[in-house]
Amino acid sequence: MLLIRNGYMIDPKSGTEGYYDILTEGEKILCIKERIDAPPREAELLDARGLIVSPGLVDVHVHFREPGFTYKEEIRTGAAAAAKGGFTSVIMMANTKPPIDNPETLAEVLEKGRQTGIHVLSCVNVTRGMKGEELVPMEELAAAGAAGFTDDGVPVLKAELAEEAMKRAAALGLPISFHEEDPRYIENNGINRGKASAHFGIGGSSREAEISMVRRDIGIAKETGAQIDIQHISARESVELVRAARREGYMNIHAEATPHHFTLTEEAAIRFGTLAKMNPPLREEADRQAIIRGLAEGVIEMIATDHAPHSREEKERSITQAPSGIIGLETSLALGITELVNKGYLTMGQLLHRMSTGPAELYRLDAGYLAQGGPADLVLIDKDAEMIPGAYASKACNTPFTGWKLQGRVAATICGGKIVYRQ
Repeated sequence: MLLIRNGYMIDPKSGTEGYYDILTEGEKILCIKERIDAPPREAELLDARGLIVSPGLVDVHVHFREPGFTYKEEIRTGAAAAAKGGFTSVIMMANTKPPIDNPETLAEVLEKGRQTGIHVLSCVNVTRGMKGEELVPMEELAAAGAAGFTDDGVPVLKAELAEEAMKRAAALGLPISFHEEDPRYIENNGINRGKASAHFGIGGSSREAEISMVRRDIGIAKETGAQIDIQHISARESVELVRAARREGYMNIHAEATPHHFTLTEEAAIRFGTLAKMNPPLREEADRQAIIRGLAEGVIEMIATDHAPHSREEKERSITQAPSGIIGLETSLALGITELVNKGYLTMGQLLHRMSTGPAELYRLDAGYLAQGGPADLVLIDKDAEMIPGAYASKACNTPFTGWKLQGRVAATICGGKIVYRQ
């Protein structure tokens, strides 16, 4: 049993805020009261004075690289990074080697996830081998425990295949997430076509690569009713397409934003080189502001890290040869507090909603809220503490945020009633 005393509780699902004691028993919350006067003797006391107590964070877009690329990250180390970042539930992407397009590989990664101390779920691929030619056995994989479907890393280019996948995902009641980059508009991925590509003397990635695919997939989702997630949205036009669809009443259209896309612009690619190379690329200040407005309005309901570990050697290659992506689980919350809350764009409750309740609701997870009888998955946050990224639990360190002075530090992460990280 755990007794969390003196903390300022924020439950983003109900909107409840205030000073409450929380008593857990096993994997559930036993009681939430303003004061628990006679706690059981066996309860371990956790003093949360000066801290925010919220639901454990939920990240629906992480790459833990197992199987096949464990020199970059393992499920074990990825989960440790998640716990350090305040996450109690994560959903892995399926672009591994072999890809997660069959029940055997899915069972393997889910079993390893169960050994980590946090909730590790996994999407499966949309197409076999991520080749964009043939759909996976979606019904069989759903029965085997798939959290959703995605070919993240590559787009599903054939419209008829995307439509059939959406119809089947809708029938199964599972979300389907799309990496929206049409290669016809990309000469060199990971770098925005504009000031950054000119700096490096390359063609870069046009914003139309994303916009065209977002437009197509929103159109198909309107027809099929599938719950779709526009992954790592980067362009202001894409945000407007999502806004327009939701304004029309299509609440099955969802989008996620990454901390790097709401914090950085293509100027960072010029400054940090390959450490700021990602797909889709960092774009212009107007795009960053559009993403922030989308988060504030709830047009973008989720913040997802797209945690993408790579080795130091890989990231030291040239701008065109280095892989895209950065790690993000251990910096996400602090960037949200520093860039969104402290600058007045979002309240703390809104930030926690985008980082827990919103993602949990799309994936129908029993997570993202605090209530009697609910899961004992919590994070204790020192909102005003300085946090300087650098000593990572992840195997990787590929991020431009190392050494930044941020605000907001995880004091403790509790999953299933057990302390899985303590500062």
